[in-house]
Amino acid sequence: MPTIFLESKDNPKIKHLRGLIEQNNYRKKQGQTVLEGTHLCLAWLQENRKINSVFTTENALKHIDLEKITEQYQGVVFVIGESLYKDLSTLGTSLACLAIVDLPSSSQSLDFKADTLILENVQDPGNVGTLLRSAAAAGIKQIVCTKGSASLWSPRVLRAGMGAHFSLHTFENVELQDILEQFQIPVYVTSSHDSTSLYSQDLGKACAWILGNEGQGVSDYALQHAQAVTIPQPGGQESLNVAIAGSICFFEMVRQRL
Repeated sequence: MPTIFLESKDNPKIKHLRGLIEQNNYRKKQGQTVLEGTHLCLAWLQENRKINSVFTTENALKHIDLEKITEQYQGVVFVIGESLYKDLSTLGTSLACLAIVDLPSSSQSLDFKADTLILENVQDPGNVGTLLRSAAAAGIKQIVCTKGSASLWSPRVLRAGMGAHFSLHTFENVELQDILEQFQIPVYVTSSHDSTSLYSQDLGKACAWILGNEGQGVSDYALQHAQAVTIPQPGGQESLNVAIAGSICFFEMVRQRL
């Protein structure tokens, strides 16, 4: 395993790595992103995808999980100091491993008859990643994000998704008005103020779910062009976290189909 030690934060490779971690526009321009942690890297490799470069620290170099990655990755491993790694890392406590990969390109078109999750201006990376993880677990393979939602392929969303991204078909920066009326299946939108219970819906066949912004909820357009449902809350809370609400909806769908 060839290794190269990098010491300066001004090294071009470190600057490139930092840009990919911190800047969405830079990721788009370069067509790359960063996987952080050995779990994500191993999940990526299990999908037979390529890693372009790996950054770690001297202490982590001989760890068994890192060795599992380098067994499948044939390139140079860049070794950086602990303090520099902590400065770059978004995790803080995981085994030191940052991998640069190409953003997946898809020629696939939206399937307007398939189970779909639509995220409308959902901004928190943790919520977005959790929703992708729950959707994948529930068998939803198609994810649509409108402009204003957190970037699906940012390191923070990837971290929260725990590898769910790698089995999904994703579409970003979509205008809701361009797609919503094309769906040939029921489209549901969650609303804490609607009286129609989630549990009264027939979810036995393919459907689409729209989940909205953490503070404002879904748009008026979404409410006007979809079936609004609410999750009964006997405890009287005003609303649920969007990731929890979405997960409840997905697994009520799974329950009915089982």
